[in-house]
This record gives sequence, structure tokens and C-alpha cells, in this order.
Amino acid sequence: MQAAENAASLLSVVVPVYNEAHTIREILGRVARVPIPKAVIVVDDGSTDGTTQILRDLEASPQVLTRESGATPFGFEVVVHEKNRGKGAAIRTGLARVTGDMVIIQDADLEYDPSEYPKLIQPILDGKADVVYGSRFLGYPRRVLFFWHTVGNNFLTLVSNMFSNLNLTDMESGYKVFRTEVVKSIRLRCDRFGFEPEITAKIARGGWRIYEVPISYAGRTYAEGKKVNWKDGVGALWTIIRFNLLTEGADHAATTLQRVSQLSRYNAWLYEQISPFVGRRILEVGAGLGTMTRYLLDREQVVASDINPRYLDALRATLGSRHNVVVQQLDLNAPVPEWVEKYSLDTVMCLNVLEHIEDDEAVLRRLHDALSPHGRVLLIVPAMRMLYGSIDETIGHFRRYERDELSAKLRRAGFLVEEARYINLIGVPGWFLNGRLLRRKTVPGLQARLNDLLVPVLRLERHFRPPFGMSLLAVGRKG
Repeated sequence: MQAAENAASLLSVVVPVYNEAHTIREILGRVARVPIPKAVIVVDDGSTDGTTQILRDLEASPQVLTRESGATPFGFEVVVHEKNRGKGAAIRTGLARVTGDMVIIQDADLEYDPSEYPKLIQPILDGKADVVYGSRFLGYPRRVLFFWHTVGNNFLTLVSNMFSNLNLTDMESGYKVFRTEVVKSIRLRCDRFGFEPEITAKIARGGWRIYEVPISYAGRTYAEGKKVNWKDGVGALWTIIRFNLLTEGADHAATTLQRVSQLSRYNAWLYEQISPFVGRRILEVGAGLGTMTRYLLDREQVVASDINPRYLDALRATLGSRHNVVVQQLDLNAPVPEWVEKYSLDTVMCLNVLEHIEDDEAVLRRLHDALSPHGRVLLIVPAMRMLYGSIDETIGHFRRYERDELSAKLRRAGFLVEEARYINLIGVPGWFLNGRLLRRKTVPGLQARLNDLLVPVLRLERHFRPPFGMSLLAVGRKG
């Protein structure tokens, strides 16, 4: 609680409202009493019961609200939809106006308690999470109401988890907190109560770090004003299916990285290919979500680097506490930073990164300079120019490589080439089908999982050198 109170971060509270004249003053008073710097955006979604006038009065004299609640002043804005458009539409209107570092959605009824804001935002303040869900099913006091509503909530959460590969306990929770940059990067489309499954699908697909914390819940009966019904449950089910399968507007690079990070067998096989060349003091370039970093934790020193602040946050949250792991920002397009020299690196791992750099030879020269004498650079890059297609374009590949081409570039950078061979022969047909023929923009989840299941077949490559493959493994040694 103390950490949250002392936080300099500003919380934006988006309050979608429809016909809540009996509760709107009370809920805004509770929000006002929360001892966190905040700005409140209330979106009246075409109310017809007098809610709009109450909000206009409060907007004209916000000191009334702070005086009534005993709170310090806070930002307060009211936006009115002339016609009812739905909760999702009201949330989109509110999100377009947020200015804080974090955003929470606050229903205008009294089911969710604003006094729990501090614990909801704490995982974000601690740098552990990008998104926090409040769960009504993790042990806190909750009003006992409808059995079939609980069954419906659990069923929708189960189906959502099956599609998104998350393990949420309460996908439909009305309390969700986001880092502002996260929620603003997502294109939302649902107008009614589909916001919860839609945002969950898109958060999962983007690979954002999600935490759950227990919250209390004082549910309402229909006589008390509850608006969700069985039709909304059916709509939520369709929304889950629709937005977990639809990739329109997605961050395709993040989607691909997230899918690949979950392929435990394939990633273990990939590490087997490079492990004979891995030394004791390692710089991993483009560590991403730390998929390969986890195989290096027994080494003397590991420097996990990336250029993306989002991935750096994830690396620090998951690996930063280890004594032998350092997380650093590294831009391969810039000169080698001074901090590299102090680590006396004997290995640079650059896996599926070089293809994203326009001047790859300049990068190889910089990696050569970063290594101690006789150190090694380990490269895995996409192979075969004929496979270059829509997936490569979408996720930012400048090229795919041929073996002789990559070997020549290593030599020009000053390396002795110890190894250069094609790997993953069986992945070629799927990549050609999806990237060249079907013109897809990301690696399909089915193809990724199939590659994971076929790892025993990939291991047969140890007995022969494929004449071509989806990737190239190359090892260069500094003289």
C-alpha cells in the first residue's frame, strides 16, 4: 500500500456509464478517496435516467465531489455519447483521452471496490507486469449470487484460456489495469460487452506480461440494475473465437516471437545445435523474452541484451535477480558500447537477429570487436532466398541467407569460419506454403506446434548434413 501511495505514476480511471443515476455519485466518491494521483474520464453512453445531468453538475463543480469524499483534487472529465453505443464503445472513447502512465477500467455500479487500486497497480509499479487482472475467484470476500453466472464465467474463461494459452482464473473480470502504452497499442473493435474477451485475446497474442491479484466482489441482482444476460455470454464466446483467430491489426513480430517462445522441444533442439560452441562469458544479442537465455544460466556471466524496452522489462523481471545475469540495452546499428569490454566476452550469440539489420556486415565487424581473442560468434539466420515471402516482410527481415554468402561475410568481418550448415529441413515446406503461396503475415500457430512435435525427426539431422534447410547455423572464431 505504501509503495502505491508514494508512486509518482499517474493513474487514468476510465468509467463507462449507462443509466447509473443511483450509484454514480457514490462510485466517483470512492474513486476520489483512493490516495493515488489520478485523472478520471467518465463516458456517459447515452443514459436516459438522469445520469447525464448528475455528471454535468459534477463536472461544473468538481470540488463538490472532493469535499463530499474528503479527497484531494484530481483530474475530472465527462464525455457524453448522444446515443447508447455499448460498453466497449464507451471504453474506447475514454481510452482515447487518457494521459496517465496506467489505465484502469472502473464500472459505474458498486460491484468493484476502488480501495483495491493500490494492490492492482502494484505489479506494474514493481516492473513485473504490463497488465493486471483482478480475479473474483482467488479467495477474497464476494457476494453469493447466481450459480449459473459462475458456471458461465468459468466456461468463458476456460475457452479463452484454451485459445490464448493463458491460465487466467477470471477473464471476464471488470477490473483490468494496463500500462497505457500497452492498451493504446491495441486496436479495439467490440462495442458491447465483448471488451473483456477481445482485450484478453489481443494481450495474449502480443505476449504482454499478465498478473492476477485477488479482489472482492459485490455483485448485483437484475432488480438492482445488472445488465449482462445470456445473450452477452453467447456474444463473448463468439468474440473469443473471432479475436483469437483473427490477426488483423496485430503486432506480427511480437505474435511470432510469442509463439516461438512456447515451443519447448524446438527451442531445446535449437540450443543443442549451438551448445558445443558456447563458452563461459556470453553476450546474447536480441534476447527477446529470454527463450534461449534460460539455457545459459549455469554460465559464469550472461549479458542478455535487446533494443526493445518492452523485452528489456520482461528480461529484468524474470532473470534480473540472478547474480550471473545482466540485462543491457544494445543497438546493433550503433558503435559497440563501452560496457561490453568489462565482460571479457568469449561468446556472442546472435540468433535470428542479423536478418533484421540492413548493414549486416557492419554488425559482424562490431561483434568481432566485442569479443576477446579466440572468442566465437554464433549465428542462426533464416536460409534460402527462394523462401523469402510475406512473413519475412511483415516481421522485418531484410533477407534470407545462402551458406556461401554468410560464410563470406563472416570472413570479411575478420572471422575464421568453423561451421556453416543448414538446419531444419522439414520446416521448409510449411514456410514456403505460408509465406510464398498463402501470403500470410505471421507464423501460423498450427505450423509452429507441428514443428515442435516433429523435433524427434529434426534430431535425425545429426547423422547427415541437409543440402538445404529453413535456417543456417554459422560459427565464426576471432583470430
